[in-house]
Amino acid sequence: MREIDVTDRSIYTRTIGIEHDPEAGPRRNIDAKGREIAPDLLALMGDTPLVAMERISKDVPPTLIAKLEMLNPGGSVKDRIGIAMIEAAEAAGVLKPGGTIVEPTSGNTGVGLAIAAARKGYRCQFVVPDKVSQDKISLMRAYGAEVVVCPTAVDPEDPRSYYSVSDRLAAEPNAFKPNQYFNQANPQTHMMSTGPELWRQTNGLIDAFVCGVGTGGTATGIGRYLKGRKPDVQIIGADPEGSLYSGDEIHPYLVEGIGEDFWPETFDPAIVDHWYRVSDRDSFTTARRITREEGILVGGSGGTAVWAALEYARTQPEDATIVVLLPDSGRGYLSKFLDDKWMAEHGMLERTGGRKHVTDVLGSKPEELPALVHVHPNETVAQAIALLQEFGVSQMPVFRDGVHEDAMIGDVLGSIRENALLDAALKDADVMQKPIGEVMQPPLPVAGVNEPLDDVFAGLAAGSPAVVIVDDERPVGVVTRADLLTFLASQQG
Repeated sequence: MREIDVTDRSIYTRTIGIEHDPEAGPRRNIDAKGREIAPDLLALMGDTPLVAMERISKDVPPTLIAKLEMLNPGGSVKDRIGIAMIEAAEAAGVLKPGGTIVEPTSGNTGVGLAIAAARKGYRCQFVVPDKVSQDKISLMRAYGAEVVVCPTAVDPEDPRSYYSVSDRLAAEPNAFKPNQYFNQANPQTHMMSTGPELWRQTNGLIDAFVCGVGTGGTATGIGRYLKGRKPDVQIIGADPEGSLYSGDEIHPYLVEGIGEDFWPETFDPAIVDHWYRVSDRDSFTTARRITREEGILVGGSGGTAVWAALEYARTQPEDATIVVLLPDSGRGYLSKFLDDKWMAEHGMLERTGGRKHVTDVLGSKPEELPALVHVHPNETVAQAIALLQEFGVSQMPVFRDGVHEDAMIGDVLGSIRENALLDAALKDADVMQKPIGEVMQPPLPVAGVNEPLDDVFAGLAAGSPAVVIVDDERPVGVVTRADLLTFLASQQG
């Protein structure tokens, strides 16, 4: 077996272009007839653009500049290293025709490898941690890869870990493990392609580069190149809370693709000048802000990097050039942090009302509407429906018989919900004359009158149609999803 020479420029022709210098300008794929036609998808990797993010950075002196790596053919920065690791292995004779590529991945490297493997005729087996989104697992399978899912909350040495499982699969005959955590083609690719691109695109006017750190290949390769051209360039590492890189407390986290619980050989820690430790909540809410304010659909680790970039930018002058790398698109996370229900279930919805509280919403409701429309268990379904229609509400609490304005929260026995009544009516033609006590639903959730709107919003987004508001254990009103949306819209005006 020949040793892999990752410094051989010829193995990077797919990511930097044959006879192409990334500093010279964007390459053009010209065929023998002079047409601008790429020979295959692999030839389109790299040369991703920069774009200013003026809205997301409006509260800091500099304007952040984003490197849009999601515009690579496979949708992530990992496209660059996928083909480079494969062609380095081919050149060394360790990956042979008909071979199987085995790799532990959080998804993006798998896609990059799968695209190259599809063109070259290799089989792929990818091993992923169970926190990886189903969207990305389905995507890798769409390229023909076999995907094995392993538990996240185990040590790397545990035989169930995705590192250990990938080692067992790679021991099979004619299998090759690129191993992005140890393969020096990983940082070398960025030193020979991404770094020179950034230098050219900024005309050498770059003061800081920010990225999330996973295998460390991106930070190491780009950092080495930029510091070689301008030694005082600052490399900023964005790291999840729970990762080894920026702290001693190691624990599971939800952001995918960055952070580690060991030190990969592809990472040179000395290259990072400053670390920022970022929570899952800050990562995901920042990613959602980028999408809604800049129109750039990004993944969670992009949110991590931008949060760190904004924190660093607060300390920098207005004329500083800060480039942040956005590694992938949010298309692989539509069922996770880009979904309101998922965010609510994990207690991480964005701030909705700033310093606003529940009492602000109650005060904004129409004066002609009673503060607390309610019903009693001995009243009929027909009477309850009449009340719902009279006041234009879709749900109301059920008070204990004989209790009205002086009710306490202990007097709330249940709730009436319009959709449940409709369902009951469809199943039982005689339900209209039945007492409410026979068809009522469980009580609505309760919130204090002085609670922040964020807490109420989380409950509503998680599935509850409304919340009973209490003041010192006394019900004083109901806030529905419609009430909250109407209030928030009025604040925007």
